[in-house]
Amino acid sequence: MATAVLLGDEAVALAAVHAGVSGAYAYPGTPATEIMEFLRHEADRRGDFHAGWAANEKTAFEQALGVAFVGRRAFVCMKHVGLNVAADPFMNAALVSPHGGIVVAVADDPGMHSSQNEQDTRCYADFARVPLLEPATQQEAYDMTREAFDLSERFRVPVVVRLVTRLAHARSIVQLGEQRPQNGLAKPPSPTSWVLLPSNARRQWRELIDKQMPLRAYTAGAHWNRLRPGTPGTRLGLITTGIARNYYLENLEELSERPWHLHIGAYPLPPGLVAALVREVDRVLVLEDGYPFVERQLRGLVPPAGLVVAGRESGELPPDGELTPDLVRVALGLPVAPGVVLDEAPLPNRPPQLCQGCPHGDTYAALKIAMASFEHTAVTSDIGCYTLGALPPYSVIESCVCMGASVGMAKGAADAGYRPAVAVIGDSTFLHSGVTPLMDAVAANTDMTLVILDNETVGMTGGQPTLLPSSRLEDLVLGLGVDPAHVHVLDAHPRKTDANATVLKAEMAHPGLSVVILVRECIETARARKQGQTVQA
Repeated sequence: MATAVLLGDEAVALAAVHAGVSGAYAYPGTPATEIMEFLRHEADRRGDFHAGWAANEKTAFEQALGVAFVGRRAFVCMKHVGLNVAADPFMNAALVSPHGGIVVAVADDPGMHSSQNEQDTRCYADFARVPLLEPATQQEAYDMTREAFDLSERFRVPVVVRLVTRLAHARSIVQLGEQRPQNGLAKPPSPTSWVLLPSNARRQWRELIDKQMPLRAYTAGAHWNRLRPGTPGTRLGLITTGIARNYYLENLEELSERPWHLHIGAYPLPPGLVAALVREVDRVLVLEDGYPFVERQLRGLVPPAGLVVAGRESGELPPDGELTPDLVRVALGLPVAPGVVLDEAPLPNRPPQLCQGCPHGDTYAALKIAMASFEHTAVTSDIGCYTLGALPPYSVIESCVCMGASVGMAKGAADAGYRPAVAVIGDSTFLHSGVTPLMDAVAANTDMTLVILDNETVGMTGGQPTLLPSSRLEDLVLGLGVDPAHVHVLDAHPRKTDANATVLKAEMAHPGLSVVILVRECIETARARKQGQTVQA
């Protein structure tokens, strides 16, 4: 059997290829970006399936739905907050009975290494009433992804594969399976199932509810869910999910008694296995990387009398952040592991900062000059490298909430009577989620200025291509109806700082909507392009 050394992300991607995927779609977002990077490389090498970046996670999911609609296997991947953007098609996809398998790989980010929050995708899968597989190793990431396509076609629902950062970005040897041929083209056997008019949707909703018992029967017998007995006489039970199993096993040899151990890798939660566990123990400790999702469900599944349920919610483990082997050992009653104690020495703080020579820095310098002429300013911003403009030496932007929020927030501030209101957004984020709120501002001729930082790439996630070239951003803005007299395309160059500041100042003073596009290629992608390389995230 062939083997390969793969990241968790790469294992998922290669499994989709080997499962016979025909179309794969994504929007870049750490820690999921490498999935599509790998798929695009394989698609270029093989030439027998499509893999591409989309404008945002919603459009990516909808394109994947189109692949499934014609009977072929579809794959879509994103980070956890990206599923918020794709939530509308994701929720409804569970009702349309896709006969072509559709798998959704979502990389969660406990500890918020590169994210705004710690949300847990298991909640979304439970909300949509679809299966979720949660690997603990790179091998399981590969095997589960292959199985997820089979499950999707068996139950005619999307299937979610949930990764976390530590698994997505760690490597291991993975045994590979056989290549499956792609499905043939075939429209739905019952086309009305894809037309969610209320009369159809009600029937489809009932069918989805009727699938829940078979889904629980599947997870009850799935080899991903395993109950192992403990040392005779022990009354401690352990439930692990996903990568938390590894942290338990790392500490197992130091335990005087082996607890009863239920590992859950496939959801919905298997109530029969839970019941079998709690019959044997007086106390259950739940180890899960993310929300206390199983812990909360457990409290509703088992009789409250005589059983202690412990975990994140009860305080045995921290309520936030990543799990670690050290946190797990303390929860298991083991002493803190010995370590090297370093003499405390004052260390300089090294906050993240823009690359030296970054065009965003030159734009912020011009914006600060322009803002100096006004007593008060409100500068809303967005998600990207340019978010670092909130930190010294720039200290110019004042918000970062979600993709595209800068435009809507500036409009809201202007509607409330604050001026000048300025929104700062990157070129890729503008195409992702900024076009729609700009339409709101156009319709109202809002007194605000939108600054689009066009560095010709998705810089924060490693230099993926922006969906539309820079030359078309101005046409897009003008096509939405912004007054051409108040649309400017400027060169974001240090030699142009004063001239750019003059334009920005004039547009901030203009009592209406204006858009300023500042263009200069990211210095890292420019360097890589000249050297014929790929930027590393």
